[in-house]
Amino acid sequence: MNEITMQDQSMFSLAPRNLTEAMEYAKIIASSDMVPKDYIGKPGNVLVAVQTGAEVGLKPMQSLQGIAVINGRPAIWGDAMWALVVSHPEFEGFRDENTDTQSTVWLKRRNQGEIMRSFSLDDAKKAGLMGKQGPWSTNPKRMMQIRARAFAARDLFPDALKGIKSVEEVRDYQEIPQATRQEIDITPANGTAPEQRPFYTAENFEKNRSSWRSVILEGKKTVDDLIAMIETKAPLTEDQKLTIDSWSHEQE
Repeated sequence: MNEITMQDQSMFSLAPRNLTEAMEYAKIIASSDMVPKDYIGKPGNVLVAVQTGAEVGLKPMQSLQGIAVINGRPAIWGDAMWALVVSHPEFEGFRDENTDTQSTVWLKRRNQGEIMRSFSLDDAKKAGLMGKQGPWSTNPKRMMQIRARAFAARDLFPDALKGIKSVEEVRDYQEIPQATRQEIDITPANGTAPEQRPFYTAENFEKNRSSWRSVILEGKKTVDDLIAMIETKAPLTEDQKLTIDSWSHEQE
């Protein structure tokens, strides 16, 4: 029996051991069609997801399923976030109470007091979430539960999450300024700054929302391609970009 067949199969791992291996791994994964579509053709996103997942204890493939890169910002799906909490060595227990109007979670950590966090439809309305197309319209009860659990998890197990927010929270635009964008220095060599272009107006965005959403849902363009096309006319705000990104997940 040769050396390869004698090896313990449980020891097999695709976890990269250095930056060179990580970059090669990212390229291979990005060329596959068996990963979430946000990673196909985007080795940079793969690398960010794998590294982020490694920092919270996820293996590479778990990271690709549990981490999403939204406008360059890694976030973790609510179910994966909760899995990290309940598998933490100091996790002691939890209980949920869910109604049609509110979700409440009690979370207990060993040698610490129990905490309670809740999220209601009134909270969702104040945050401007109700009425939006997507999960807040189709499954608000589940979304309230995810938000309540995320708040409890981040408050009681910050060491497990390393400050990472849930995908659902980031997509709901919680704590994200609505009129900000990444600043890029494009000052030409002669030192003369170009004229600043105004953002895409809310009125024009709403006018085109339906047709742009159809383009994403029908798979005619990726989120990045659509954003790039729109920004040839005017830059989008972060809120507008997140809205476009949310359309790509409506059928998940």
